[in-house]
Amino acid sequence: MTRIHPTAVVDKNAKLAGTVEIGPYCVIGPNVVLGDGVKIISHAVIDGHTSVGANTVIYPFASLGLSPQHLSYKGEPTRLTIGANNVIREHVTMHVGTAQGSMETKVGNHSFFMAGCHVAHDCVIEDHVILTNNVALGGHVHVGEYANIGGLSGVHQYVRIGKHSMIGGVTGVDKDVIPYALVMGNRARMNGLNIVGLRRRGFSRDDIRTLRTAYGLLFSQGGTMAERLNEVSDLFPDNAGVMDIVNFIREDSSRPICTPAAGNGNGNGNGH
Repeated sequence: MTRIHPTAVVDKNAKLAGTVEIGPYCVIGPNVVLGDGVKIISHAVIDGHTSVGANTVIYPFASLGLSPQHLSYKGEPTRLTIGANNVIREHVTMHVGTAQGSMETKVGNHSFFMAGCHVAHDCVIEDHVILTNNVALGGHVHVGEYANIGGLSGVHQYVRIGKHSMIGGVTGVDKDVIPYALVMGNRARMNGLNIVGLRRRGFSRDDIRTLRTAYGLLFSQGGTMAERLNEVSDLFPDNAGVMDIVNFIREDSSRPICTPAAGNGNGNGNGH
């Protein structure tokens, strides 16, 4: 059964599933939808056109679904959609989308947002993502599945973070990060592949070896990037990981691709 603390303020028009738990001093707006098993511990605010998927846990002082930090926002009925089985820790902020973007900020399933993270308007966060303490995502950022962004890092608006990538702590990310990469630095530079993360997620030695080979070819000094992309796709057309990288680079983007630091074009990385 739904349990609502007597000090919580829950609008009568909010839609709550039968097993929602809302703790002390929470504020829930009229256009909020909370799925089965959602638990809001205390002092959180959820407003706007916001839906939260099943079994997501929201910690004190989180602020979800409020107006975006965008000067052109005029109160349009944009949305924040949060999937299932997420953990949203203290002081996390997630804003609704904008009319200038997709009208929606989307968060997938099974992700972990540590204290103080910010997810700006029109971001898309895929499944199994980790944002460590005080990560800030600018508007329209897309984060692929299993990406891990280290603490105190900032991601420029419109940047794409590829799947299974690792961003080191205190990193400024102003360029797109290819899938499976390890990046770090005051302004992010690639330091090879996220080898530790790939091993932890069950990638075989052969797959990792192939990714390393492809990475070395893509970021060598010979020819143009278009030529190197064609070479790698011809060599490894049936390798899903390699083609993830090739297709990511070929996609249209408003941001350039993050490239390796000197001496790190061979795919030898570490990561988590």
